Amino acid sequence: MKKLANILIPIFICFLVGLTANFFQSTSIHEWYPHLNKPSLTPPNIVFPIAWTFLYICMGLSIGLIISSKSSEKKNMIWLFIIQLFFNFSWSILFFYLRNPLWGLANIIILDIAVIYYTCKSFKINKISSALFFPYILWLIFATYLNLYIFWYN
Repeated sequence: MKKLANILIPIFICFLVGLTANFFQSTSIHEWYPHLNKPSLTPPNIVFPIAWTFLYICMGLSIGLIISSKSSEKKNMIWLFIIQLFFNFSWSILFFYLRNPLWGLANIIILDIAVIYYTCKSFKINKISSALFFPYILWLIFATYLNLYIFWYN
């Protein structure tokens, strides 16, 4: 039962962070974002909640496996996860709520670094935990490209 809680609670926290970010960004998504110059590779809006549902599950599973491990690095990894989750959340605030692609870009670059660092560090503890962050890295690289394009052309 404890192992199940170690998995489900982090997934719940990821979704809670995402829902909170959505609360702050929803107005801008409807009023500001549609009027920006975006690259032709920009997916339709329906893709984003689907992608983030999958990513939050992978993220929660990843840290859940770390929490369930016997690693002496567990506390450090939890803090690293919290840091990357903070930058994940703050990107929505900076980019959408404040409508500032430059600050969003600076934030997402820090997020990219934190997520890659977490992925590398978690590999030593649990290879599956690390692999669960690969889709997140790919999505962030794409999101960084979108953010850069929007900053550059708006």
